[in-house]
Amino acid sequence: MSSSIELINPKAESVRRAAALQVNTNGAMGLANVVKSNLGPRGTLKMLVDGAGQIKMTKDGKVLLSEMQIQNPTAAMIARTAVAQDEQVGDGTTSVVLLVGELLKQADRYISEGVHPTVIGEGFDIAKKAALEFLETFKQPVKLDRATLINVAYTSLSTKLNSALAKQLAADVVDAVLTIRPPPPNKDAKDQYRDPIDLHMVEIMKMQHRTASETQLIRGLVLDHGARHPDMAKRVENAYILTLNVSLEYEKTEVNSSFFYSSTEQREKLVESERRFTDEKCRKIVEFKNLVCDQAVDSKEKKKNFVIINQKGIDPLSLDILAKNGIFALRRAKRRNMERLQLVCGGTAQNSVDDLTPDILGYAGLVYEHTLGEDKFTFVEDVKEPKSVTLLVKGPNAHTIQQAQDALRDGLRAVKNALEDDALIPGAGAFEVACSAYLSGPVKKSAKGRAKMGVQAFAEALLIIPKTLAANGGFDVQDAVVALQEEQAEGNTVGIDLESGEPFDPTVEGIWDNYRVKRQMLHSCSVIAVNLLSTDEILRAGRSSLKAEGPGPQQ
Repeated sequence: MSSSIELINPKAESVRRAAALQVNTNGAMGLANVVKSNLGPRGTLKMLVDGAGQIKMTKDGKVLLSEMQIQNPTAAMIARTAVAQDEQVGDGTTSVVLLVGELLKQADRYISEGVHPTVIGEGFDIAKKAALEFLETFKQPVKLDRATLINVAYTSLSTKLNSALAKQLAADVVDAVLTIRPPPPNKDAKDQYRDPIDLHMVEIMKMQHRTASETQLIRGLVLDHGARHPDMAKRVENAYILTLNVSLEYEKTEVNSSFFYSSTEQREKLVESERRFTDEKCRKIVEFKNLVCDQAVDSKEKKKNFVIINQKGIDPLSLDILAKNGIFALRRAKRRNMERLQLVCGGTAQNSVDDLTPDILGYAGLVYEHTLGEDKFTFVEDVKEPKSVTLLVKGPNAHTIQQAQDALRDGLRAVKNALEDDALIPGAGAFEVACSAYLSGPVKKSAKGRAKMGVQAFAEALLIIPKTLAANGGFDVQDAVVALQEEQAEGNTVGIDLESGEPFDPTVEGIWDNYRVKRQMLHSCSVIAVNLLSTDEILRAGRSSLKAEGPGPQQ
């Protein structure tokens, strides 16, 4: 029987009933097979090459799914949801894709035996609800000290980078988040609200230079440009920092205007009156610098210096005035760096040079310029109480730097999630094994009628995570899963050790997953799976297929 839509639009393509379900299942399983080998610390890398020949090496699910060109509409929908998962919680993309693929594969087994997809969908909904309740009991409130947080960051980073680099970066990531974390409210304060952690206050700066293992955390700020005047010092110690948003250059009028003069004296006067406005601003800054940096000639104190970081431009004549007075000036700083600069050095940004007072100044123990090829970087370091930090990512080539940057982003999110959830989930597949046993035991018993099959399918699908971890570690999948289930049946929290393939306790080894990542994963994968199961017709009948094909009259 032809689709009724084809009567309205004869060019529409239609796939019906069983065929539609088959298309969805194949799309989901196809995408799962692509990312399967990337899961976990033993996962392999994928090499993406774009049209311009740029290379990207990654095993981060989010990067893969957003960069790959996916034709199949089902696979594209799953990829979008997985990328949304990353934007929400920062991790778990590969797991979502694997779970959706496996849920449809398990459902397909029952549907081929004549069970209606809606029945399986009902079972999935029951199982999802039960799994989320089980997650609440399975999470462990852990004392989140620095060592535990480093383990959390390492668990996240080791799935994206090699373990030596992950170990080194884990400590930097934790220190970065702890530095920018807002302080807790006072014990006796009525409102015990604590501001959320703003990860934008961690600047990730890239330098193509040396090796990735030299990536470092700088408790200060790195700006990606240098001073614009050859006579300015390259290194300044014990410096006051003035953050400005003032234009120190000759301004053109906004309307088209012209001046007419009949002698050179008049022209000189005109030029002088135009400059006077800008020179006046420079004079005020220089006077202010002399006021705050004033020291007795024979004083034993360290020499005080003065640095200006300006968001707007500074023209050559103004730079010259500043350089002659020993002021280190940077122009056209990025807006977000101006926000960070106040958090790093203290002080307040000024929109005018009138009424400058010493209390608006920030302080840095060391400001220096680093030249790398044609690029200049300015480091602001040795500050008193930084509320913002910079992660300086180094690497010999663009794809190494990009890989480290993607991993750091996920690592920062993992630590932030752990601090905000105040609870962790044992990793290494422990939750999936325990939840699968719970679903196929008590939950399946309590489910009514044929929905039991959907619950069973969900329980078996969860095991794809430990199975894939075992397969990527090079171990026998069946042996590993059976050993895990036997250990779990004795009431232990048990995950898979990727060094030996044996069951072990992930909480002892410090392998932790984020609570909110697991919660989001269970939500999104079951919602997509139920949607795809409920689809009984796929139509390609957009407006474009109604249009005439090509120019000229149509028959």
